[in-house]
Amino acid sequence: MDIFDLSTVAKRVRFLGILEAITWVFLLTGSVLKRLPEPITWPVMVFGMLHGLVFVLYAINCLLASREFEWPGKTTGLALLSAVVPFSSLFFERWAIRTGQLGELSEAAAPAAARS
Repeated sequence: MDIFDLSTVAKRVRFLGILEAITWVFLLTGSVLKRLPEPITWPVMVFGMLHGLVFVLYAINCLLASREFEWPGKTTGLALLSAVVPFSSLFFERWAIRTGQLGELSEAAAPAAARS
């Protein structure tokens, strides 16, 4: 599994979902630093912008995946909701692979599940 392979929509959804969770960590860390007795405010601005950019890219790629894989409304809704709730993009991606919602990523996971 090459996490940096962005050649398909499914692989971009996986990568951006992981990146979105990482930017949540930075944003929440910045929020804590902002509330210290001597506040440090620059991390919220920098990490907020970074998280916002990744959030938009993730949401767009989820919509592209929805169209490509003909997701039902429930799956599309879960994908978009996972962009809003901290760290849930990781759970959505695992669920989507396991349930066959992410094309070739799901197909690659199927033989391993069959062996278990």
